[in-house]
Amino acid sequence: MVTRRKSKGAYMISAVAEMYGIHPQTLRLYEREGLLKPSRTEGNTRLYTDEDVERLEFILNLARDLGVNIAGIGIILQMRERMEEMNRQMQSFVEYVRSEMLTRFQQAAPGSAGAIVPLRKPTVVPPRTPAKRDA
Repeated sequence: MVTRRKSKGAYMISAVAEMYGIHPQTLRLYEREGLLKPSRTEGNTRLYTDEDVERLEFILNLARDLGVNIAGIGIILQMRERMEEMNRQMQSFVEYVRSEMLTRFQQAAPGSAGAIVPLRKPTVVPPRTPAKRDA
């Protein structure tokens, strides 16, 4: 889906509905179902940020292009959020391991192997070929 946003900021429900050719009630439904969470002004007007609009584009892609129903969209969004969190955790873990290894390399005495243990190259064993039988 082509992005239709032209500027940054917050958008009112009518502007977002018009940008994407949907009824404002559709946006309210997505909010009731927990798919979108726009912020509110003091007067209780919904304001959609660029992130909200980006999420709406993803939702509309699932609904329009892939035919996913609202329950399916909710599950996909939850899975997407979990995957993003796992990715953040993995990046954090990789950074921890990297810094830990760097610290240990720096603490090792110069000229000694320190905590580094050389690995032997793996031995490759060719696969066996079954013996031919005479019929």
